[in-house]
Amino acid sequence: MDAVYTHGHHESVLRSHRWRTAENSAAYLLPHLEPHMRLLDVGSGPATITADLAARVGHVTATEVSEEALGLARAELTARATANADFAVADVHALHFPDDAFDVVHAHQVLQHVGDPVLALREMGRVTRPGGLVAARDSDYAAFAWYPRPPALDEWMALYQRIARGNGGEPDAGRRLLSWAREAGFTDVTATSSTWCYATPDDRAWWGGMWADRILHSAMGRQAVATGAATEADLRRISEGWLEWAAADDGWFSLLHGEILCRAT
Repeated sequence: MDAVYTHGHHESVLRSHRWRTAENSAAYLLPHLEPHMRLLDVGSGPATITADLAARVGHVTATEVSEEALGLARAELTARATANADFAVADVHALHFPDDAFDVVHAHQVLQHVGDPVLALREMGRVTRPGGLVAARDSDYAAFAWYPRPPALDEWMALYQRIARGNGGEPDAGRRLLSWAREAGFTDVTATSSTWCYATPDDRAWWGGMWADRILHSAMGRQAVATGAATEADLRRISEGWLEWAAADDGWFSLLHGEILCRAT
């Protein structure tokens, strides 16, 4: 059931995660939020989404798997003077909260990294009151699409799939969310999808530059070298491929995400 977090918390990773907002990452959930609600944000990361959600509900609890990771959320919510939030170290497989404690339980890009996503969803449902919502959104790496296609980006995809699965995760989680929710016992599930798309010069420079750094310096790169999945030369070639893609005038990259809204019973 244990899994290793593939990305780690290098600056290049946080650069990506801090770009996320409730609007670009949880739009499927926003129409269902009300000011009186208590919301649990599982795996809040640097908490930019968490802070946006806190502005829409009565109270938010942010969780992470370690005090170190939770410190990123504390810093963001403190900087935004978010008064209606608290924090807890928690494992989504065994949440320490009582039954029916929250109106909404939310997880963004979490289930792809856990050892048992079905058990995680059951736990999320257990701590949600009857009639409340369990909401999850996860990317689906095999469904990513891009143009032009430098060979190094195909190499990047194959390497990511290998490392993520070796860590006990499921990089193609988006397409599996509905199935996992059914297996977890939810019968009222709305499944949707949405995308991020990077096609302007500024967006390409940001996304491609971020991944050019990330493949070299993040936990994923270290894991690739340590396990023999790639050499330093391989990582440099992939990094250069990202910069080649970003420099293309007709460069385009789209990331598919699956989404589920599960009604608790």
